[in-house]
Amino acid sequence: MALSRVCWARAALWGAAVAPGTLVTRRVQLGRFGPAWGALRSSKLHLSPKADVKSLISYVVTKTKAISGKYHEFLSRHFPRFYVLYTTFMKGIKLLWADGKKARRIRTNMWKHNIKFHQLSYREMEHLRQFRRDVTKCLFVGIISIPPFANYLVFLLMYLFPRQLLVKHFWTPKQQTDFLDIYHALRKKSHPEIIGSLEKVIPLISDAGLRRHLTDLCAKLQNGTRPAVPDILAVRQCFSGHPLGINHLQAMQMKALSRAMLLTPYLPPPLLRWRLKTHTTVISQLDRALAKLGIGQLNAQEVKSACYLRGLNSTHIAEDRCRTWLEEWLQISCSLKVIDRVKTKGCRAWWRMPLIPALGKREAELSLLLHNVVLLSANYLEARR
Repeated sequence: MALSRVCWARAALWGAAVAPGTLVTRRVQLGRFGPAWGALRSSKLHLSPKADVKSLISYVVTKTKAISGKYHEFLSRHFPRFYVLYTTFMKGIKLLWADGKKARRIRTNMWKHNIKFHQLSYREMEHLRQFRRDVTKCLFVGIISIPPFANYLVFLLMYLFPRQLLVKHFWTPKQQTDFLDIYHALRKKSHPEIIGSLEKVIPLISDAGLRRHLTDLCAKLQNGTRPAVPDILAVRQCFSGHPLGINHLQAMQMKALSRAMLLTPYLPPPLLRWRLKTHTTVISQLDRALAKLGIGQLNAQEVKSACYLRGLNSTHIAEDRCRTWLEEWLQISCSLKVIDRVKTKGCRAWWRMPLIPALGKREAELSLLLHNVVLLSANYLEARR
């Protein structure tokens, strides 16, 4: 009762002190909360006006940026090596997220307009192909980090083995150059084995002219001479049937070709053959889209990436030489009968990209495009480092 009387008394005193036409409001202010006296204003009738919310958000964003800037400055000053890794990792996350959104837009456009993979533009096809490989690599890291407290071990493994566990978005510029050299050295080890397998099948070719052309081609490769485009096209019929057709390759040949294409060779022969078919067919579709676009429309990075995908270590080669080599590749690729018909298996999940083509019954000269990764790049003179 005493408490209620005190409250009534305070209310009476306040009512007597307030003049008519005024209003007592309680305003929520930054750092203070209490009664505020003021005249009646329309902008003060709401407890949380939009202007105050926007100013609060702006204040929080500004403070967050200031704290983040100080944190970056502290890391760069006291831990420079860790700062480089930290900034590279954060930039990689943004790039990978941007690639995912772009891939989703492309797939959505394919659904709406009923567009097949081989009907896309060159840049869209290449983006889907590369993003699918990146997602596959990141998926492995995600799986091994599922167990409790395994994420700490995963971070350690990513730091120790960035080439095996991370995609190129998370590599430093120096790591990108070094890792591409390592990958090219790995696939270059398979070149002698592939050339040796070509020599072994020469007696199995019935046509005398084809035997002579293939013998000359193998001799040039072993002597360190780079074969010309007509030399490669002269043996195209050897790769459309027995013994060098894609359906007639032996297990050891497919394993060597898989290493040359930077694909895993540790699979059963049927899966190796299927992967080589699909990978080579996608490259053929990229070649036809690139020929339609024109090499001149590509920037320097796109040209070097295209050459590296096709077997040339373009990291230490001038841009004009890369363009010349890519023109020779397209000259060979676009003249081959790669597949009789192309069908694509529809897929509703946007992350399962690119669409894998359902190959025809006979893959004419597909094997030559597969071997061209070695034939056209084996003895290419690289620029001195």
